[in-house]
Amino acid sequence: MSVPCVAVARERGEEVREQLAAVGVLDSDHEIAVEDGTIYVPVTDPDAVPPELRESVVERPAERREQPTMPADVLGYEPSLERLGDIVILDEDDPERAREIADAVMDSDIPCETVVNRASPIEGELRVRQWDVLAGDGTETVHREYGHEFLLDIAEVYFSPRLATERHRVVQQVEAGEQAFDMFAGVGPYAIPMASAGAEVVACDLNETAIDYLRENAERNDVADQVTAVAGDVREVAADWTGWADRVVMNLPHSADEFLDTAVALAGEECVLHYYDIQHEDDPFGPGEDAIREAAAAADEPYEVTVETEHVVRSYAPHEHNVCLDVRLRKQ
Repeated sequence: MSVPCVAVARERGEEVREQLAAVGVLDSDHEIAVEDGTIYVPVTDPDAVPPELRESVVERPAERREQPTMPADVLGYEPSLERLGDIVILDEDDPERAREIADAVMDSDIPCETVVNRASPIEGELRVRQWDVLAGDGTETVHREYGHEFLLDIAEVYFSPRLATERHRVVQQVEAGEQAFDMFAGVGPYAIPMASAGAEVVACDLNETAIDYLRENAERNDVADQVTAVAGDVREVAADWTGWADRVVMNLPHSADEFLDTAVALAGEECVLHYYDIQHEDDPFGPGEDAIREAAAAADEPYEVTVETEHVVRSYAPHEHNVCLDVRLRKQ
């Protein structure tokens, strides 16, 4: 079967493929072919190809791409699932439906070693939950995010892949040479990318297992020399870094306000604070800003507070938002 293709020199293939994908004309149902130094990229509509490439459109035979089998193909409906490394996570109240979905996932082409179902809410100071393992064996996996790898065990540590975009937003603000303190670091999804961006990072967590993983992940991502990992309550260990930080991450949205005095104590002459909160949609940012201003004013050397960004991270519950305030503190 002949289909329209954009024909360009092979070395331009990836650039052109991305350009065609960006305008929505890349034909994913047919295979890209290479012949005699020319790459042929199938397109769905030759008239919609960018003008600078239209003279390169040719008709030629193309093999139909084999489509992967997905769980919906097996089930006849689209299940709700989440992936973390090679683990697929379900959130089903009906055990029989959960088992049915798990079997379909394992029969599909999704790269997967284990399927689990949430068996409890997030619990306790360590913010972990229980899981029912429905297929496969074990709850340890490697999650990849924006060029970094994180080894973790979902039964032993808290980790949310849904926050990847938010973490990247924060890391993009980091400049080489900064001193950054992550107060609730987990396995390092903020700390390690900040170190990769050139910061010196202190990362603290109450969960000793998470800190063990963080240290291993720092080695895995070649930033071990830039990351100091500390197990313990940050309120008890922060004294060693009083006045040290140029940037502080406070990703503990249910109770970060209880740690604001510590965050302010960590701040240097000038410091950016990333404060996460959960509040009602009627006033998602006001309570957090008020709490930050109160803590900054109560410091031995008070800080001027400037709110640089008020950002809704995601919807948390009906009428409630998970939000972040990026706040700059300057000593008065």
